[in-house]
Amino acid sequence: MRSGSMKRALLFGITSIFIGWMLLSWISVGDEFLNQQKKYSRVRAAISEKEHAWKIELGKKDLALNNFEMLLVAFKAEDELQLFARKKGTEKYSHLKTYRICAKSGSLGPKRSQGDGQVPEGFYHIDRFNPSSNFYLSLGLNYPNTADQIKAVGNPGGDIFIHGSCVTIGCIPMTDDKIKEIYLLAVHARNNGQTKIPIYVFPFKMNDKNWNEQKRLLQKDSPLLSFWSQMKSGYNRFTRDYKPLQYTIDKKGDYQFP
Repeated sequence: MRSGSMKRALLFGITSIFIGWMLLSWISVGDEFLNQQKKYSRVRAAISEKEHAWKIELGKKDLALNNFEMLLVAFKAEDELQLFARKKGTEKYSHLKTYRICAKSGSLGPKRSQGDGQVPEGFYHIDRFNPSSNFYLSLGLNYPNTADQIKAVGNPGGDIFIHGSCVTIGCIPMTDDKIKEIYLLAVHARNNGQTKIPIYVFPFKMNDKNWNEQKRLLQKDSPLLSFWSQMKSGYNRFTRDYKPLQYTIDKKGDYQFP
């Protein structure tokens, strides 16, 4: 073989090896979170039992497991957790599924202190995955957020989760069967690069009929009325556009919407 041909062959071989290494690295990094979660038996069970059905459900919305993002909305009075999804790179979410929240504690109104038994109300995101939770599988909310910390009466508490086992003191519980579905989809969303999965927790479905009824029951100077007015603004924006909410939190701990 001529010297020039040998150099070209060597260069081609090195280039092929480099491209192959880059491809393997990309695949490894791309599935890093999913592979880490697969180490846990409960996640493997969720994949075995639920992944095929999710592929079908997502396909109905022209979505795929490797190219979607998710968003959750909870309604305390109605005991509902709604799951929304969208294709990566798009703005608008579509409703995918509604789950029944299978147990509850506290009453309508936000969580303001540790031990009050309240389920928080506000605008949060998933910040933790616990595949070996005492409550089967758990997704942690970033409670207390800045608004909660400002409004807290003493210690605001923490460790608020969407979890299995259908028991609760201030969390959002599911049956083990349903948390498998929710947790698995959240794992895929995180694996797709969605580092913050929004979850909006409303006291009730804040349509005009329900809102007017609640206002009738509250005193005009009630702090709850002021807080729920902020929640109503978020509800109106989300149900109008089905896009992630844009908001700030002012020095008083109030939500402000542009």
